Amino acid sequence: MDELQKKIDSLDRNRIPVHVAMIMDGNGRWAQKKGFARSEGHAEGISTVHRVTKLSSDLGVKYLTLYAFSTENWNRPPEEVATLMYLIGWAIERELPELLRNNVRIHLLGDIDRIPQEARERLFYAREATAHCTGLQLNMCLSYSSRWEITEAARVLARKAAAGEIDPESISEEVFASSLTTAGIPDPDLLIRTGGEERISNYLLWQIAYSELYFTPVLWPDFSDAEYVDAIIDYQNRERRYGKTSEQVRNNE
Repeated sequence: MDELQKKIDSLDRNRIPVHVAMIMDGNGRWAQKKGFARSEGHAEGISTVHRVTKLSSDLGVKYLTLYAFSTENWNRPPEEVATLMYLIGWAIERELPELLRNNVRIHLLGDIDRIPQEARERLFYAREATAHCTGLQLNMCLSYSSRWEITEAARVLARKAAAGEIDPESISEEVFASSLTTAGIPDPDLLIRTGGEERISNYLLWQIAYSELYFTPVLWPDFSDAEYVDAIIDYQNRERRYGKTSEQVRNNE
C-alpha cells in the first residue's frame, strides 16, 4: 500500500468536510522559478484542478469552490488576462467529458458578464451539460470578489426595500445570505490556500466566518493529492466550537 492510500485510509469518513474552498495561489511563481512564462504556470495549474476535483469527488466532498479569477485580476497585464481567459475556456471544454463521467456539476459564481464571450459560452455550455449531475458541485469563482458580492446583495435588498417588497427590519443574516451568489450552498468547512501567503484576498468573506483555515507554502501546480489529504487530516484534528466551550461541544456530541 502506498503512502497516499495509507493517508486516505486514515481519514474519518464521517468527518469529511462537506464544502472545501481553495485559493489556488502560486502559478506564476512556479513558472518563474523554472524559467518559464507565467502562462505556463497557469496551464500547469489546470492539472492540479483536475486532480483535486477528482479526489474531492472520490472522498465524498459535496462542494468544491475554486477561486479561479478575482475581480482584482482584471488589473493584471492584458496579455496574462487574455491567456487566463483562453485557458479557462479551453480547460472547461477539455474537462467536460471527465466531469460528466464523475457526475460533477458546474456552478458559476461572480460577475460572469465580464468574461469574454468565447470563454463565457464554453462555461455556460458546461454548466448546462452538467446540470443533471448529482455528485460533487464544482463552484468556479470567476471575476469574483467578496466585497463585490456583498455590495451586490446590499443593492438587491435596498431595491426591494425601496419598492416596499420587504421591511428593512426583517433583514436577518439568513435573508442577507440568500441574496449572495452562494445562496443555497453551505458555508465552507475548510478553506485551503496554497503558495505561502496567509491572507484571504477578498474571498468568501461572509461565508468563511467559521471555516477552518489551512495555509501551505506549496505552490498550486505542486499541490499533490497527498498534500490535499494532509489538509483534511489537519481539519479532522481540529475542534470546531462555533463560539462554545470544549465542554459544551463534547456534551453535544
